[in-house]
Amino acid sequence: MNIKRAKQEIMDSIRAYLMKDAYGEYVMPGIRQRPILLIGPPGVGKTQIMEQIAQECRIGLVAYTITHHTRQSAIGLPFIEEKEFGGRRYHATEYTMSEIVASVYGKISSTGLPEGILFIDEINCVSETLAPTMLQFLQGKSFGNHRIPEGWIIVAAGNPPEYNKSVREFDIVTLDRIRRIDVEPDFGVWKEYALQAGIHPAVCSYLSVRQQNLCRIETTVDGKMFATPRGWEDLSQLMEVYGRLGLEIDREIVSEYIQFPKIARDFASYLELYRKYQEDYRVEDILDGRAAPGIYGKLERAPFDERVSVTGLLLAALNGQFREVCQLGERLETEIKKLQDLHGSGVFGSGEDVGDCARAIAAFSGMLDEFLKEWGQRRENGLLSQRELLLNRAVGEALEEKLLVLKTEDFCCAKDMWKRLQELFASESCRYEEMSAKAGQRLEHAFDFMEAAFAGSQEMVLFVTELNTGFYSVRFLQEYSCERYFRYNKELLFSEEEKEITKLLEDGGL
Repeated sequence: MNIKRAKQEIMDSIRAYLMKDAYGEYVMPGIRQRPILLIGPPGVGKTQIMEQIAQECRIGLVAYTITHHTRQSAIGLPFIEEKEFGGRRYHATEYTMSEIVASVYGKISSTGLPEGILFIDEINCVSETLAPTMLQFLQGKSFGNHRIPEGWIIVAAGNPPEYNKSVREFDIVTLDRIRRIDVEPDFGVWKEYALQAGIHPAVCSYLSVRQQNLCRIETTVDGKMFATPRGWEDLSQLMEVYGRLGLEIDREIVSEYIQFPKIARDFASYLELYRKYQEDYRVEDILDGRAAPGIYGKLERAPFDERVSVTGLLLAALNGQFREVCQLGERLETEIKKLQDLHGSGVFGSGEDVGDCARAIAAFSGMLDEFLKEWGQRRENGLLSQRELLLNRAVGEALEEKLLVLKTEDFCCAKDMWKRLQELFASESCRYEEMSAKAGQRLEHAFDFMEAAFAGSQEMVLFVTELNTGFYSVRFLQEYSCERYFRYNKELLFSEEEKEITKLLEDGGL
């Protein structure tokens, strides 16, 4: 199955394993809560989804790469303890608590979360001395004499033997006590994630016409060659930062991340063309409704890769603007809820009550401190995604700015303070409406261009499909009514033409 389905399977399992009855006991006893074993190629996202699952389920996460540990750190260190048996005293060997089990209790103590996931990576690549310990762990949910606390779900991950010569096969006794999920790369799922995570548009555009290069691992006489989703995402991050610094990515840098020479050369060549397309087609002019007439003829003669790349450039620019609109909307929504709760407490006065300015500022300051403390704690506990982190940081900064206004400006009464806050928020709401309207206008201009350049062709199908699956484009289109989007979505998305373009892309282009 793909990584998205695997994530959902694990989340469903966690909900089932942690369900309690009317007496507060787990419905499924621990012995029936089978550990989950993810098996899939490196870089496909097995570790990454564990962080997402813990954040979305609001539970703790302790993660270990077991190949970095010895038998002693897994089961504990031996020490001599004096004991009495049959009326006689003996020296017996005991063990300190396993470092891994101790980390679980430490996480419970530091976060206050009694339930969580213990994730063990590369579990089938352990050393010979540690292998029996791992079998005991999967079968009995313990390291040495120390059991994993109740309420903690065991998830492990490993690579198939064709990707790692150190892999050890599990016996039937162990396999009969776990839930094995085989994960395969899936470009459609990766693309959906990429649009939300902000993967560089050049990477997305390239892989749209070279889907087979998303995850390729081969062993030749010259050694191992590989390209993985992890490699593409890390390269994308570097490309983003290099772009801000005015630095260029060349073939040598690409090959440091994409260690498959043919694919690295191909992408480096494509990147040169991508930069050329940016200069030739001037996407910003297109989205502003100022497309040069000559580019339509140029596109008509262009090869498939170039036409898809131009479509990708348009989508990347639109998604960037959709992201800004949605992020501001989320910030305003969270901020107004905080302010309304504060107003509901009565600190800004009601009716003819003049209220108390100092009391209102103190209440505002207390609300802000509580908010910052709450999201700071969640960040420390690993319960905030990157998107949530950015959102809370933006809300905190906006509330701090408003508090500063209340402190520095003169007010006759607390009710005037609330009016000032309403003015500040109204100004930001107007900015949101302006940004939303501009993004909508640019979407309309994009449709104007696509209709003139591609009409009902494969590129239009691809354009509408991307709008229909992009995280921020879907959210934006829930608020902005674009007649042509819905019309083309209805006419093209489920047509035979979509099937043809999908097959063509899966085959790697023309």
